[in-house]
Amino acid sequence: MAKTQEKESEFKIPSPYRFKRYYIYAVVTIVSLVVPFIRLDGNHIFLLSFDNKQLHLMGVAFDMQELYLMPFLLMLLFLGIFAATAIGGRAWCGWACPQTIFRVIYRDLIESTLLKLRRIKNKQKDPDLSNAQNVSKKVIGIVLWSILSLIAASNFMWYFVPPEDFFVYLQDPVEHKFLIGIVLSIAAFLIYDVVKLKEDFCIYVCPYSRVQSVLYDDDTLQAIYSTKRGGNIYDDHKEKVIFKQKDLPNESDECTACESCVTVCPTHIDIRKGLQLECINCLECVDACTKVMGKLGKPSLVQWSSTNEIFNGKATKIVRKSTIMYSVALIIIIGLLFIMGGEKEHMLLNINKTTQLYKIKENNKVANNFLFLFQNTDSKEHTYALEIVDNPDIEIERFEPFKLGAKQLTKKVIILTTTKRLVDDNTKDTPIPVTIKAYAVDDPKKVVVFRKAVFIFPRADKLK
Repeated sequence: MAKTQEKESEFKIPSPYRFKRYYIYAVVTIVSLVVPFIRLDGNHIFLLSFDNKQLHLMGVAFDMQELYLMPFLLMLLFLGIFAATAIGGRAWCGWACPQTIFRVIYRDLIESTLLKLRRIKNKQKDPDLSNAQNVSKKVIGIVLWSILSLIAASNFMWYFVPPEDFFVYLQDPVEHKFLIGIVLSIAAFLIYDVVKLKEDFCIYVCPYSRVQSVLYDDDTLQAIYSTKRGGNIYDDHKEKVIFKQKDLPNESDECTACESCVTVCPTHIDIRKGLQLECINCLECVDACTKVMGKLGKPSLVQWSSTNEIFNGKATKIVRKSTIMYSVALIIIIGLLFIMGGEKEHMLLNINKTTQLYKIKENNKVANNFLFLFQNTDSKEHTYALEIVDNPDIEIERFEPFKLGAKQLTKKVIILTTTKRLVDDNTKDTPIPVTIKAYAVDDPKKVVVFRKAVFIFPRADKLK
């Protein structure tokens, strides 16, 4: 007895992962709610605006013509999740996924803590709805979650419709039925998902669990039950053979068969069976076993560790071939994002030739008409001017600098002319490349673009 007490005093029970997850959930929630409201130089931190056909990224607005950044963002997202999986298993699922956070809010906060309909440490037992009081509590819980679902659905839409526009649209619901319909549809799905579908979404709907086995290796951190210490509860065919502690074949086996790790699991698996695709790495089983074994003065039989550490006696390697490859790929993509993002054009200019190739005026003056489409992608008004930078014999006729407001576009017919005989060829018309510089008079270093155009010069026999 004294020996056991001595062991208990020596072993210190670590802080539960559940509380650490709650802190992470709070941070993720606050960040997701706040980010849509943060603006830099008039632009959002992240916004994919369908109204304005723009992508805002870290305070820089990119128009549709510049959405070549999207593939890089998607690669960054997926490679980031893959890298996190290779290192920490399904850490995304257990620690940051909205589905998990929503379920914890509804199940642990609303149903368990506020309404006392269930116990946090027993997620296998559904609330008892055999009496009117519990039914009323269940209804109250669904109403509370419905309100939160509307907030979550609105928060999701803020990444596509900026909040400053979103709240204005809500004041005129008749004119914005489509937007309101999307918000209500998302909220209805969240209610069904969290109240009815539950963790079945993670098991049967989410494709992430299907690819985890490809990304795992012997150094991947995950929830692992130590059969060396606890004993084999299942045989080679995954059939359960141990139901009580007395059935354990060896006296040294430490598992108490209390099944606390089973009852607390949100996806209803037994971690003692080994790695399963349903495991979301929430580490609830680690907390449960830590509490039970801690009373015996022993460390948990289920730990967030790697196969190498638990079964092979080797230290977990965070830096290894797979993580190095992921890191290099992520650095390359981030570098490309910065490089391409740095080439942001604060004005867009498209040049199109009109149907008439050229016109010959008096004194052999040759004119080419072009249609210029200007777009001010900056956040303030600019005055634009044009220059020809590589051919002094070609001039811009009857053009005056003009003002264009922020986010506005305009079309102008631009006439390029020459009085010089640029080519002496009797056989064909000659295309002459021309580089046109368009810039803002008030900020020529920042707002400037160069575009190529083709000036058609007639064959010599058409000239007088």
